[in-house]
Amino acid sequence: MIKYTKTTLKKFELLCEEAGYKIRYEKGQFQPGYCLLETKKVIVINKFLSTEGRISTIADLLELLDIEAEILSKRSRELYLETMNQKVNLF
Repeated sequence: MIKYTKTTLKKFELLCEEAGYKIRYEKGQFQPGYCLLETKKVIVINKFLSTEGRISTIADLLELLDIEAEILSKRSRELYLETMNQKVNLF
């Protein structure tokens, strides 16, 4: 179960950073709350989202990103696999 805290948000941000993606928080008219620039590996998230919204957005994006779990640190890999398993179990 994911806890929606600033610490958890930092863990998700680190996971993305280790996978080669940069997260930016900007204002804009993003329909799903984010914009993904795949060729530049940049994720732009609406800065007006709450901590819970930011975590949910990043968690949802993880399944769309090309992430190799082997290159992640142990903590990030565990978070990544846990998040992916929760997504699978929802369906």
